[in-house]
Amino acid sequence: MKITKDMSITEIVKNFPQSHEVFRQFKLGCIGCVAASFESLEDGLIAHGINVDEFLKAVNEAVGE
Repeated sequence: MKITKDMSITEIVKNFPQSHEVFRQFKLGCIGCVAASFESLEDGLIAHGINVDEFLKAVNEAVGE
């Protein structure tokens, strides 16, 4: 299963523990954020000024997709 920009951040960190390191590399504290349960990955990345495509590439490489 590939991680997409439409998935919630909580869904990603719950189902893909390998993603935690990528969130750290991009300096995102999303794992403990309240918004993570309802905010899409894309919304969170945009809010933090992070390139969505760059993050998706890194996180999917980390989880083996």
